[in-house]
Amino acid sequence: MGLQTHGEAWRHHAKRAKVGAMSLGPTLETARLILRPIAPEDFEPWAAFAADEEAARFLGGPQPREVAWRSMSTMAGSWVIRGFGMFSVIEKESGRWAGRLGPWRPEGWPGTEVGWGVAREFWGRGYAPEGAAAAIDWAFDQLGWTEVIHCIDPGNVNSQGVARKLGSTILRHAVLPPPINDSVDIWGQTREQWRTRR
Repeated sequence: MGLQTHGEAWRHHAKRAKVGAMSLGPTLETARLILRPIAPEDFEPWAAFAADEEAARFLGGPQPREVAWRSMSTMAGSWVIRGFGMFSVIEKESGRWAGRLGPWRPEGWPGTEVGWGVAREFWGRGYAPEGAAAAIDWAFDQLGWTEVIHCIDPGNVNSQGVARKLGSTILRHAVLPPPINDSVDIWGQTREQWRTRR
């Protein structure tokens, strides 16, 4: 295969990969947000978010770029393996990546979680509860989940406030699987409780 032909093949593969990445799952919209599966162009803001000491404080701590790439790839891979994963949160007004949230259940996880992580520059705008509500609707309606949980560090007051806004309460306590091993409060509610409240 000649160099030019090889280059053309690579471009064709890259184009297909990008299309495939964008079609791994649905795109959801709220009043101010677009929730879509993770895409390659999300890496720079994702890496900045993962490196932010304050934003990553209750998410396992800050990560270097190499680890952030693996983390992003793991979440993207969840769409392929499980048929769901966290969405990238895009602010409609600016088109900027604002965080990641949505359904999450890796092996050994203590339940069917809808979690969230918002970049610090977008804190205080109510994006976490707005996006999480849309993701919970989708998880109950499309994935058939009967319970949604949120794994929250006992010291994470901000996430506790988001959980309360969603109507969740503390259900139990758990230790997250390795390599995390953190002790967390499991907040959540049943599908029936959610639908009654909604």
